[in-house]
Amino acid sequence: MNYKECIDWIDSFEKFGIKLGLDRISHICKKLGNPQNNYKIIHVGGTNGKGSVCRFLESTLFNNGYKVGTYTSPHLQRFSERFIVNNLEISKKEIVKILVKIKPIINEMINENNTPTYFEIVTALAFEYFKIKNVDYAIIEVGLGGRYDATNIVNPILTIITNVTFEHQNILGDKIEDISFQKAGIIKKGIPIITAATGKALEVIKKIALENNSIITIINNNSWKKIGGGFDYQDYKVNGSLKEYNIKTSMIGKYLGENVALSIASIESLQMNGVYITDDSIIEAFLRTKNPGRMEIIGLKPIILLDGAHNIAGMNLLRRTLEEDFIYNRLIIIIGILSDKKIQEILDIITPISDIIIVTKSQNKRAFNPLLLKDMIGIKKVIVKERINDAIEHAKKISENNDLICITGSLYTVGEARDYLL
Repeated sequence: MNYKECIDWIDSFEKFGIKLGLDRISHICKKLGNPQNNYKIIHVGGTNGKGSVCRFLESTLFNNGYKVGTYTSPHLQRFSERFIVNNLEISKKEIVKILVKIKPIINEMINENNTPTYFEIVTALAFEYFKIKNVDYAIIEVGLGGRYDATNIVNPILTIITNVTFEHQNILGDKIEDISFQKAGIIKKGIPIITAATGKALEVIKKIALENNSIITIINNNSWKKIGGGFDYQDYKVNGSLKEYNIKTSMIGKYLGENVALSIASIESLQMNGVYITDDSIIEAFLRTKNPGRMEIIGLKPIILLDGAHNIAGMNLLRRTLEEDFIYNRLIIIIGILSDKKIQEILDIITPISDIIIVTKSQNKRAFNPLLLKDMIGIKKVIVKERINDAIEHAKKISENNDLICITGSLYTVGEARDYLL
């Protein structure tokens, strides 16, 4: 297979949708010799903020001389973005080499009516790649939920659950306690757990941590304080277990302080368990960390902001950031949402503060019809553009230097926009 044939082959498994469970991924990895057992793993779950935490930890460990693999999803522009080792994406040649090895295993499973999902195959690819690259640490982001997510066959040295809010209720359950139970399924016996969950979600996580004899560190509003910042940087004071930190980052967003504090607590947990990390390296790592597509400014005059907010909590945070951290004349929103999201609730958060709304859709098969989006928005003047490229060009045409164009609603929408703009 060449690279295009490999990607086409993987993409063909998307039609099988989401099938949670650990049997299929366990079978694939067993056939590969359980590559996930060859390096130390940090497992990162939760609703929002996973990507930022993964990036902060990746930068910090890399700064201290470790070989670090990072597996995140979904990708924004390129499939290879999901698999990073020491800040470099996997090559097309390496993808082909690994999939040629995996494909016979998958074909055998298909013949036995045990077809794996897209995410299970991609996860197995990640585990094998990190083994081949002989990484010291792998930072593994949960795909969906946790308990029955394909990543949950790992044996981590540290577990992180960023926060828990409503998402994927059709799969994870309608109550926050049910969603928390699924996300807390990544907690392992005796392994430290760091979380910023609150309320009923935190109670579930604390109960499962106690059952697993896992030391829990809880991040709350007293753990950090914003002490400065603008539209392109933030300064925080973080109250760690070992010391107080002054952290500056070029990343922005109302949720960022929580993610910074989570990352600091995670780094301290690693330090207390024998991982060599210097204080100076932490400061430098946070300063240079970026997380594309999440509160990312890629243009000025007008400001063009990309944010992949795709659930209620994420959109609330985006709205707060727009209202409190930016100064602009008009807010022009370009929005495309996937059909399995809480669409009306998401629209009701962002549209009241928008001056001009352009609805569109990504090329993802789950993208919601923009004509229906327009109907759901109601009284506001809404412009429909079927293609994201056209939506961006229209926004640029009607905007003035002191306006703000925000592209949001889905990581797929943001990814296509980023690909076009950059």
